[in-house]
Amino acid sequence: QVQLVESGGGLVQPGGSLSLSCTVSGRPLNLYNIDWYRQAPGTEREWVVRISRSLTAEYAEFAEGRCSIFRDDAKNTVYFHMKSLKPEDTAVYFCHAQSDDRDASDYLMEYWGKGTPVTVNP
Repeated sequence: QVQLVESGGGLVQPGGSLSLSCTVSGRPLNLYNIDWYRQAPGTEREWVVRISRSLTAEYAEFAEGRCSIFRDDAKNTVYFHMKSLKPEDTAVYFCHAQSDDRDASDYLMEYWGKGTPVTVNP
């Protein structure tokens, strides 16, 4: 069973930065593409960033220039960094894993962490 555990959330001042991590267990991280999503109160979950198995990163428009992501497959951990935080970045941030390997036993199966809350407030 694949499990994802996020960490690093908390209270951040506007203009500050956050660093989140997502640790994968149960199967090797290198089998999965990893996304970060976020969900603000009363809104739908929205995609933020992806890092693929081939290390390609893609960002949502609002995240371009403010976010970075990298993965350490040896540590089964993905690191996500966002700077210049605004109150509208307040949300629960979720890690998501999915394999696009057609030979994988869990091809296209989705895994979610429980999320870590981030509050941007003076």
